[in-house]
Amino acid sequence: MSGRFSDLALKAFGILLMLAALGFAVSKAPDRSLDSLVARWAPPPSDFIELDGQLVHFRDQGPSGDPLPLVLIHGTGASLHTWEGWVAELSATRRVISFDLPGFGLTGPNADHDYSNARYIAFVRNLLSRLGVGRAIVGGNSLGGEIAWQLALADPARVAGLVLVDAAGFEFVPESLPLGFRIARIPVVREPMRWLLPRRAIEASVLDVYGDPSRVTATLVDRYYELTLREGNRVALMRRMDQLGAGPVERLGEIRVPTLILWGDRDRLIPPQWGREFQKGIPDSRLVVFPKLGHVPQEEDPTATLAALRDWLPQVKP
Repeated sequence: MSGRFSDLALKAFGILLMLAALGFAVSKAPDRSLDSLVARWAPPPSDFIELDGQLVHFRDQGPSGDPLPLVLIHGTGASLHTWEGWVAELSATRRVISFDLPGFGLTGPNADHDYSNARYIAFVRNLLSRLGVGRAIVGGNSLGGEIAWQLALADPARVAGLVLVDAAGFEFVPESLPLGFRIARIPVVREPMRWLLPRRAIEASVLDVYGDPSRVTATLVDRYYELTLREGNRVALMRRMDQLGAGPVERLGEIRVPTLILWGDRDRLIPPQWGREFQKGIPDSRLVVFPKLGHVPQEEDPTATLAALRDWLPQVKP
C-alpha cells in the first residue's frame, strides 16, 4: 500500500513539475531592446533627445510659435501614448509636448534608479529648457498630475495653468490596486517579475484602471505589455514603488494659477474623493467628474475629457 502511495506521490510531483515548467515557459518574458520597440511605438513624430545621460522619447507637435504650449505628463506604468487622443485634436492649433518619463515607455531607466518626485520635477524642468519652453500649461495623469502640481510649486514662473487628471499626491489608499502594481510592491514576490510577465497580468491591470472594460482592446494591452518589457522598465517600476510617498499637499493653497481637475468617477486606484480634496485645496480650480470613466479618463474617452479641457482653456492667459 505504501509503495502504491509513493508511486502516486511521485506521479503527482512529476505533474506539478511539468505544470511549473509549462507556466514558466508561457510566462517567460525577456527584456526587449529599445531598437526592437521603436518601429511600432515610436513612428514620426516621435523623436529622441539626450538628457541627463539618457535618451528621452518625446513628441513635440503643433505650431512651434505657440506662446503657451501644453505639456502632458503620463502616469505610472504608462507612456506618452496615453495622450494620443488629446494630441491628435489639440495639435491642430496648439503646440503640445508629451514624453516618456524615466523608468517608463521608451525612455527607460535612469542610471541611479532615482524615481523620486524631486528627480522627476528636475527632469521635466531640464527637458522643457532644452526644448525652449519658458511658460506652459502643464497637465498630468496620476503620477504625472503629481509632478505637474509640484512643478507649479517649485517653479511657479514656468506654469501658467494646471490640468490634473486623477492626480496623485495625497495619501495613497486605493480601493483596488492593479495586479502589476501589487506584485511590484512586494519585495520577495516581485523578483521573478524580472524574467516572467504573463500578458494576462498586464491585461488585468489595464482592465482594473478602466471604468468601462469594453474599451480595452488587444492593441491597447499590447502597448502596455510591450513597453513594460522595455529593457530595465520592470526593475524601474519596483524602484518607483519603493519611493512612493505623499506630496506636500498642505501647500496646495500656494498654487495661484487656473487649475482644471478631471476625474473618473469609477477610479478605484485614486478614488474621486481625492479630486474633491484637490478642488478644496487649490483656490482657482474647477472639478469635472466623468460618471462612467476610470483612472485614465483622457485615454478611455478622449472626446468627453477634451471637451472639458477646451471649455476651460480660455481661462489661462499667456
